[in-house]
Amino acid sequence: MDHVRRLQRSPVARVKTPVTPFWILQRSPGSILLEQSLVEAATAIFKGRVDVASEILRRLSAVPKPMGYSEQKLMEYMLSALKSRVSPVDYPHPVAELFTEEHLSSFQSLYDLSPCFKLGCMAANLAIVEAASEQPSTNKLHVIDFDIGWEGRYLNPLILLYAASVHQAGNQSTLKITMVADSFNGEKRLRMIGDRLSELAAQVKVRLAFNIVRQKLSELSRKSLGCEPDEVLAVILAYKLHRMPDKSVSVENPREELLRRVKGLAPQVVTLVEQEMNGNTASFPMRVGEALAYYRTLLESFESEFLEDGSERGRAEEGLSRKLGSWVACKGRDQVERCEVFGEWRARMGMSGIELKPLGRHLAAMKALLHCWPLPWDPRFTVKEENGGFCFGWRGRTLTVASA
Repeated sequence: MDHVRRLQRSPVARVKTPVTPFWILQRSPGSILLEQSLVEAATAIFKGRVDVASEILRRLSAVPKPMGYSEQKLMEYMLSALKSRVSPVDYPHPVAELFTEEHLSSFQSLYDLSPCFKLGCMAANLAIVEAASEQPSTNKLHVIDFDIGWEGRYLNPLILLYAASVHQAGNQSTLKITMVADSFNGEKRLRMIGDRLSELAAQVKVRLAFNIVRQKLSELSRKSLGCEPDEVLAVILAYKLHRMPDKSVSVENPREELLRRVKGLAPQVVTLVEQEMNGNTASFPMRVGEALAYYRTLLESFESEFLEDGSERGRAEEGLSRKLGSWVACKGRDQVERCEVFGEWRARMGMSGIELKPLGRHLAAMKALLHCWPLPWDPRFTVKEENGGFCFGWRGRTLTVASA
């Protein structure tokens, strides 16, 4: 409450200032006080003092917010999420929206716009291609994708398989992609992805087989997925596990069940790409603080890419607001977003019998790709190898980690 009163008395809160250009981004005192007040509201909720939290949020909603575009967006998202946590009837949770085609489209926009998200999948692709190259007796690669799938994820394997086939006296390489879907939603979009990939495969002379399989976790097996003994088998788990319930909310523990099933497929390589956030087992106030730090960094990184607002950025930001809403506003089974830090993922994979394969030898290649990003390169985007994974971030904060 003290933070709110100081903010309302502060001259910073009464003066309208222009948006700070991305090259001199600095946090204003007003924004710092706002974040402290938001964490205070989260603490009050955590302690069961809903009346106190409601009063803090009411005051914060009335406070002018003279800050940069990214800070303004973050405050709006977090205020909305906390209001939904306090009063879900008046401010409904965004649970259903996280499973819509619109949300999948927004995450596609985020994937396309952010080097940290896209390069994470490209790093995973390097591990898949390397696994294929370690099996010179076959030119067949089978990729099983347990997420929604984007055609851009397979661009590198297609091109590199073509390059490999050139060195095999012209033998045509075969790429089989199996999408494992858990519902009938999005079939049209997946079919469109398959059509575009088929066109690309034809251009680079790679034989492509694209399949969509709908199965329960308990039904997954090499036979049901069409795995053959003479092919290199790779599994993609990109931004998938954090959307699955674990033992904290489900006796069945679908997350661990999936990892056991993946292990049972005996793949040559499993790739994991996830956001680097501690948003599952942490206390509620810590989760809010983590969300503020993570999404502030991510939104600030957008400032280096876009001098003006665009529809693509708008879609990405709408998706981020829903993700943050799930992380903060929801609890129990309603909390769809359950992000972990890389150390936790590494431990969970190890307990399932899946051992880490360090990617450090590809670090130079990933740095080169970062420098070749389609938009003007910004040195504040970083890539480093740490504990066997590739960490992609902005100004020292890791946003995504890719591992194999």
